[in-house]
Amino acid sequence: MTTPASNPTAAVLIIGNEILSGRTKDANLPHIAEKLGGIGVRLREARVVPDVEEEIIAALNALRSRYSYVFTTGGIGPTHDDITSACVAKAFGVALERNPEAVERLERHYGDPSKLNEARLRMANIPAGATLVDNPISAAPGFQIGNVFVMAGVPNIMQAMLDGILPRLQGGPALHARTVACELAEGRIAEDLGALQDRYPDLEIGSYPYFRNGFFGVSLVLRGTDEPRLEAATEELAGIVRRLGGTPNITVGAKG
Repeated sequence: MTTPASNPTAAVLIIGNEILSGRTKDANLPHIAEKLGGIGVRLREARVVPDVEEEIIAALNALRSRYSYVFTTGGIGPTHDDITSACVAKAFGVALERNPEAVERLERHYGDPSKLNEARLRMANIPAGATLVDNPISAAPGFQIGNVFVMAGVPNIMQAMLDGILPRLQGGPALHARTVACELAEGRIAEDLGALQDRYPDLEIGSYPYFRNGFFGVSLVLRGTDEPRLEAATEELAGIVRRLGGTPNITVGAKG
């Protein structure tokens, strides 16, 4: 699937044993979700897989056939466990090649030829037919092949890569959000909230409880592309909160 629909969707595939072991805490998913939402691309799924070839390939093939775009993070560095590029090549049934443009970028970055050893040159191994994704921080590029975008796992590098990718994407209608926060328990508002969702099936309505300053409360987040509908539902929800004895605090955007 290379041509996104009018309401494009996306998935993120997070690759790395370090994420699954808990040694490294993923910081990329929230950033990707926010940036994609800003251009009207709905993030619908995220998976985390280990550095295991068959699992990476299976997950990638499942996701790329289901969503408009797939973004991978991790596994494109110079060490033996960085196998993402090779796995993507196998998933697409193409050769993994030493990309001349990627090599030139690395040569310019390192300057001294003695620093560009074979391990670092592995970062220039790119699936045949792929388009490079710029890495303005450490030069080693990511790449796009079909509807799959392969990025680094290091957060600041991933963010820089994503900034370069976003103009390539076909977005959809902007997704707007409103939050109604109140110091009511979820159980108190659950029935009315479900009825509100039934009246507005075109909106996403979520409930996110919190405990702050010694008080329980809930952030009720409404999302949708039709802003007048969103406003109407928000006003109804605020009225429900007041009827139940709460004080609604309405903000624009999704705040938990």
